[in-house]
Amino acid sequence: MAHKNDNAPDKATQKIKNAAAGKSTPDLSPDLSKDTGTTGARHFWTAEDLGSFDASRELGKPGVFPFTRGIYADMYRSRLWTMRQYAGFGTADETNKRFRYLLTRGQTGLSVAFDLPTQMGLDSDDPMAAGEVGRTGVAIDSLADMERLFDQIDLSKVSTSMTINATAAILLSMYRAVGAKQGVAENMLAGTIQNDILKEYEARNTYIFPPHASMRIITNIFEYCATHMPRFNTISISGYHIREAGATATQELAFTFANAIEYVKAALEHGLDIDQFAPQISFFFVAQMNFFEEVSKFRAARRLWAKIMKERFGAKNPKSMMLRFHVQTAGSSLTQQQPDNNIIRTTLEALAAALGGTQSLHTNSKDEALSLPSEASALTALRTQQIIAFETGINNVVDPLAGSWFVEDLTNKIESQTEAYLKKIDELGGAIAAVESGYIQKEIQDAAYEYHQAVEAKERVVVGVNKFIDVQSDPIPILKINPKIEAEQKERVAQLRKKRDNAKVDETLRLLKQAAGSEENLMPIINQAVDQYATVGEISNALRESFGKYKPPATL
Repeated sequence: MAHKNDNAPDKATQKIKNAAAGKSTPDLSPDLSKDTGTTGARHFWTAEDLGSFDASRELGKPGVFPFTRGIYADMYRSRLWTMRQYAGFGTADETNKRFRYLLTRGQTGLSVAFDLPTQMGLDSDDPMAAGEVGRTGVAIDSLADMERLFDQIDLSKVSTSMTINATAAILLSMYRAVGAKQGVAENMLAGTIQNDILKEYEARNTYIFPPHASMRIITNIFEYCATHMPRFNTISISGYHIREAGATATQELAFTFANAIEYVKAALEHGLDIDQFAPQISFFFVAQMNFFEEVSKFRAARRLWAKIMKERFGAKNPKSMMLRFHVQTAGSSLTQQQPDNNIIRTTLEALAAALGGTQSLHTNSKDEALSLPSEASALTALRTQQIIAFETGINNVVDPLAGSWFVEDLTNKIESQTEAYLKKIDELGGAIAAVESGYIQKEIQDAAYEYHQAVEAKERVVVGVNKFIDVQSDPIPILKINPKIEAEQKERVAQLRKKRDNAKVDETLRLLKQAAGSEENLMPIINQAVDQYATVGEISNALRESFGKYKPPATL
């Protein structure tokens, strides 16, 4: 178990002051991993540790501001979290088969992984896409691929999350078009697009356009969906990728909320009302292995977001203040060594997410340190969620760890240290300025370096990696992507260009470039291009010509 650091708030404040004076960058992590019981730090908590903590003000009841205990009054007693397993590989047909397999076995929502070319606005026949088609996700070049991806899946009965950012507007438009072909009106479609471009600049790097152009597209999506697709979450602001890149739990929350503040400010500057778009904002966090830290992080996140929306932005609708979030167990915690151990890691992380009050959950498969998940391992990952949901009884009680002196103290510390980071980022001019200066990237890089140094020095134990090592373990079956799919996908693109009305495609792309140079909302014109079977690469190139490409700053 983690141990108490009595001086954590004072140290955090001092490090912020030092950073502001140019002396150093703040390390505001709760630093739980370094207290192992041999340092002399306290190892138990009492009511005195909470000081003047007012439970009625800081906790309240579930479903009531500040939502520390959950955003709904009865949470999982009335409805379980959505079991939304992330899947996507090879062709649309292969991924469709996996979707339908999981749905027949109890999955309750879809989550789409796209390959790198699709994420980067490249068609499968682009020279830059060579070797990457269908590798890290499904290849989607046009509406024709999207139609195959959701073949025999009724979009009126399922919600779909799409992990897509730079090209989110295009993929959302394709989903809308598939719904229309099925007879499902766009205002009845439910799901989420990630659409969180700022974290791409900070941690993940699948960006295309410069920040201000990207923010313009995002606010266009906010505006369009508020009117036309009210059941769709227009953004899933992601701490997951920030944390997976090496950030601490505090940095995960701080940088995620700093990004969220920028999106809200951009929408307000665009003329939108806070309560018009805020209820469609959602979040995406990771569940790592430090169990109590993760549960406390989720509780602190709810309370902090509610305060930001109410006190900073003046939201009046309680739905605008509710932090609704998806959780994925930590890919970075999975090990190639002794992969069966990954099932145990995923189980504990999933339990932390459920006790922390997530609205949907993806559980990683044991073989994901080696390859994309096999069908068998994906089923085991889904069954992990189902066992937690239906056999443990945790769904019968809302926020069962509330009132633990340790959990409440840790929740408070994570919140206060996150606020200190947010203050520092505000002083820098906000998240975009912090990204452009390289500040956030460097903070993540430094934290990642410290973590790996701790593993190398065996200060941090990873079973099977630096302790309890087996000299030899039996290999497990892994999913292999057929190299033929790239040639097949390139041929599909070529055939598409022969069959469609290219004059109409060219005209819509011309109108899109023209609109990009104006203040016009781009979504209706993107819809036109998608409906004419313009490709992801063609639409992205039209925008590249107007917006340019992003070049990252040096941070070392």
